[in-house]
Amino acid sequence: MAKRSPKRPAGMPTREQVLEFIQTSDTPAGKREIAKAFGLKGQEKIALKRLLKDMAEEGLIDGKKTAYHRMGGVPKVTVLRVIEIEDGEPIAIPDNWSPDSPEKPPRLTLKEQKGRGGKRAPALKRGDRVLARTEERESSWVAHPMKKLPARTEGLMGVVEIDGSGQAWLAPVDKRVRNSAKIVDIGEANAGELVIAERVGRSEWSGVKVIEVVGDPIAPKSFSLIAIAKHGIPHVFPDAVHEEARRAANLKLSESKREDLRDFPIVAIDPADARDHDDAIWAEPDGKGGFNALVAIADVSFYVRPGSALDKEARKRGNSVYFPDRVVPMLPEILSADVCSLRENEDRAAMACHFHIDAEGKVDDFRFSRAIVRIHHNIPYEDAQAAIDGGSPPQYLEHLWAAWRALEAARHKRDPLELELPERRVVLNDEGQIAEIAIRERLDAHRVVEDFMISANVAAAKALEARNSPVVYRVHEPPSREKLIALRDYLQTMNRKLALGQVITPSLFNRMLKDVSDESEKAQVMEAVLRTQTQAYYGPANAGHFGLALGSYAHFTSPIRRYADLLVHRALVDAYNLEQPRPPGSLPDTTGLSDKDRKSLQEISDAISQTERRAMEAERDTIDRYVAAWLSGRVGETFETRITGVQGFGFFATIVGLGGDGLVPISTLGGEYFRHDEAAQSLIGEKSGTTYSPGDRLELKLAEANPLTGALKFVLPDQDAQAIDSRGGRPPAKRRGQGGPRKGKYTTGKRGRPGNIRHQGRKRK
Repeated sequence: MAKRSPKRPAGMPTREQVLEFIQTSDTPAGKREIAKAFGLKGQEKIALKRLLKDMAEEGLIDGKKTAYHRMGGVPKVTVLRVIEIEDGEPIAIPDNWSPDSPEKPPRLTLKEQKGRGGKRAPALKRGDRVLARTEERESSWVAHPMKKLPARTEGLMGVVEIDGSGQAWLAPVDKRVRNSAKIVDIGEANAGELVIAERVGRSEWSGVKVIEVVGDPIAPKSFSLIAIAKHGIPHVFPDAVHEEARRAANLKLSESKREDLRDFPIVAIDPADARDHDDAIWAEPDGKGGFNALVAIADVSFYVRPGSALDKEARKRGNSVYFPDRVVPMLPEILSADVCSLRENEDRAAMACHFHIDAEGKVDDFRFSRAIVRIHHNIPYEDAQAAIDGGSPPQYLEHLWAAWRALEAARHKRDPLELELPERRVVLNDEGQIAEIAIRERLDAHRVVEDFMISANVAAAKALEARNSPVVYRVHEPPSREKLIALRDYLQTMNRKLALGQVITPSLFNRMLKDVSDESEKAQVMEAVLRTQTQAYYGPANAGHFGLALGSYAHFTSPIRRYADLLVHRALVDAYNLEQPRPPGSLPDTTGLSDKDRKSLQEISDAISQTERRAMEAERDTIDRYVAAWLSGRVGETFETRITGVQGFGFFATIVGLGGDGLVPISTLGGEYFRHDEAAQSLIGEKSGTTYSPGDRLELKLAEANPLTGALKFVLPDQDAQAIDSRGGRPPAKRRGQGGPRKGKYTTGKRGRPGNIRHQGRKRK
């Protein structure tokens, strides 16, 4: 805990004093630490909260309420990655820095690390990751390592390639890893096979040895394995967890302690290929113009007890990860796909949210119970929609749709953010080969389930607030002032205005999009609005959900696949006395929150927010690889694309109706010089005025599709597909001390960036 300086004056600090404290504090400085340092109490703490919010909107500070840092700076405690050794000292950058960010990452010098007993810790090498405490000095950053983190496997998974001299090389499958590694022990691997390797020495120049042969690198089943290995996703359950899951699956339900809902025609509407079913819904008219409704959720908290081996493994995973060919579940299959899954005509333990929808579509009453349910039907979305569209649906579906129309009317009044975010869908045949890749169709059936789930999530948050119980909120904060200023400046280039003095709401963005009639311009504005949005996260402090236009929101409806929902269920157990009788055996007694978890909800929330991001990146990477594999036989063809982003080194475009971002290097745009206009987010030809901006649609030729990395490359239709290699794009890499260049089918080379692209004899600034 940071201590108050004896020279620091008491009372409300100025902005400068807050910044000084944040930058000089030896520990993470949150609102509580700042208030204590300046001796603030009562109303002064409220004033401090407003001051910190203003400073964040003004772009002075960044971070969360528990740990602020100067905008453009680095958090006090963060994960760093060593990028080079300079004069014997490791130089690192923040590990989560985006490789495509136009801003250069801050460089931090890592000071000597002490091991146990004061002994000098092993020297850090390039590629190492450390948890470190950071410190900003007058003109530089330094970091003090706290803990060396396990090495990721990214860069150590790749394809075996043999050069002309017979030397084996490991060609990486990660777009961010630019060079091959020398293989000193090939084991049983053959050229062209996908393998996992490990370093043989402390230096990255020592080479690698193959420890596992995965197989055919372009077999679709390999794509998810690459993502699992690259992102370090736990995918093998320990024996102790399997054993505990088997014991938990045999727990008997106490019918006397559960509400019996087995006679209700509750239905679970899910994707046709759903691996688990954790939610089901029911509704009927109340005879007064409104509806009585029910959302039944798998009662995972009954089976997964706090502090158990199951619980610890679930928390480590944070969530399930879904790939086209497999799922890496948060819970063992005996629970996730069987005992906890709400399957048709089988008795299941459920946590039930009962709520009433009035004639205006407002949820005006709710309660929670533990129940036994027997699902009436498991119905795919398409079948439910077909039944409704056919004109003679079963009564239970008719009632659900009628209740949803009331909820939909209330949703329109609330006016949440409406952005078109298409979801790519990969369909595999029985042999695991790609049968189809398309944009998933958005049906009313999806909206029905979504609005019922939102209603239950809001009810869960409000129910816990009513009992002053801990809540793990799903938080989506409004756009920062910095991003809004960037949006305003961008809109000005299109002769459109955004007044920053007004209250920024989702409705404002929705009206902005509705006012644009030209589809191309609308796509540009939508891309710009999307870039202003913050990333949602979990946390015990409520900051509302901007995108949904809701003041209180928690995740309650998917405890099979999200640990956050399990925590919300446990909190409801405590708040509403829903504990079950003690089960026989050695499982922990309680199904509510443990005292330890109550005290560490912030840390748990931060951890599961990170695992969620990890899952999203892994799923996106895998889809990109499937798309690249699907397109690998169509190199040279021309596609209709839409520009999704512009940088100084080129622009990114995605194929309309398919997805998959690909780069168009600036060096392939023809003979003239293109200027990067950051405010307009455009590349502009200095002579012709030709402009490339986000949202623009244009025909592009596919020049490269690499299934291993998921990378696509495009050129203009009148350019040769070889232009990328012949005009300054990505030549084969050559590594110091490793002989010759890497050669082979899967070369990726070095990515062009501002500052290293030469075009028309001039260096890009």
